Amino acid sequence: MNLQAEFLERAGHVVTFVSPALRTGPVDDERFIDLPSFPIPTVREYTWIRPSQRHLAQVERALRVRPAVDVVHVQSDFWGAALGYRFGRGRDLPIVHTMHHRLDVGVNRSIPFPGILYALLGRWQKWSLGDDAVDRPRNAFDYLAGYAHHSDVVTAPSEHFARLLAKRDVVSRRHPDIAVIPTGVSDDVLERVAGLSRDPRNVTRVAWVGRFSPEKRLLEFLEGVAECPEPLDVVIVGDGGLASKAKALATPNVRFVGAVSYDRAIEVIADADILVQTSHDFETQGMTVTEALSMGTHVVLVDSAVADGLPKSSVTVAADLTSKALGDALARAVRTVDATNHQRDLGNATEFRQSHCTAQMITQYRRAIAR
Repeated sequence: MNLQAEFLERAGHVVTFVSPALRTGPVDDERFIDLPSFPIPTVREYTWIRPSQRHLAQVERALRVRPAVDVVHVQSDFWGAALGYRFGRGRDLPIVHTMHHRLDVGVNRSIPFPGILYALLGRWQKWSLGDDAVDRPRNAFDYLAGYAHHSDVVTAPSEHFARLLAKRDVVSRRHPDIAVIPTGVSDDVLERVAGLSRDPRNVTRVAWVGRFSPEKRLLEFLEGVAECPEPLDVVIVGDGGLASKAKALATPNVRFVGAVSYDRAIEVIADADILVQTSHDFETQGMTVTEALSMGTHVVLVDSAVADGLPKSSVTVAADLTSKALGDALARAVRTVDATNHQRDLGNATEFRQSHCTAQMITQYRRAIAR
């Protein structure tokens, strides 16, 4: 979202963020309206709020010294969505809602009694939408649809996720077609990478970037590496609860570099010959895939839905979820990379440039405003 804001500002627009304050306190950035928040004990980087009239009053006060709001863009599912819809509807402002998450997978796999959470979220939604809210959402898609029906435009970051949302009726009643707009990659990064050449190497370099959490399937990735018959130089970026298990399972050709900055992660992806994403039935876009393709790095996937619509020459898909199938996919990808002499394929850079994605989003803002 910071990247989206930067390119909206380059196009002459004004962006204001409303979000729970970080655990480290308010950020020193005048674009942010930081709301008092509580830590989430199980996820150290996240905070939460219980949306209330007090928060809306704080937003109203902060906006008095800023240009008038033309559109509310909701990019969250919980407290941010409740506040965004309450604020937008109270001012009769158009609402654009980007659906980012497989809420059904994330909640149902991580919370013992998900129905209790949906009931709580339903109460917040009732506060946000008033009499227009559904009585009680039974599942994630009921809940998301409750908001989507009252938006002016719904966007999604990929074709496959848009199809799932449409199938479950998570669409705007005003404009039922979902606009597919991926989260892009900085034009500046792409320009810099386009001028770089990879270091000469005898062994194919493979990168895995993400949280060390079960849905990302890091352990399964390491099992696949062990099954691959081709020599590999594996770099793993990230951290999380599975760190000790992953390091115990890793073969000697695997290096862990820990959690790094966005720019450093981009450098690792750009320098790799192959980027692997091992999550299945979870990603709505998979940012690392977009970034890799933009920078000419071949991609290995286990989720054929994510691969759908991506350039076939730049993607290898495992036949199934077994470690042997992933090892075979890695071997096929190595042969593909060897055939190109490890050169970048920058033919996909334009589609995912953030300037291009921002232009598409501005079109949707105008569409919403013209209601």
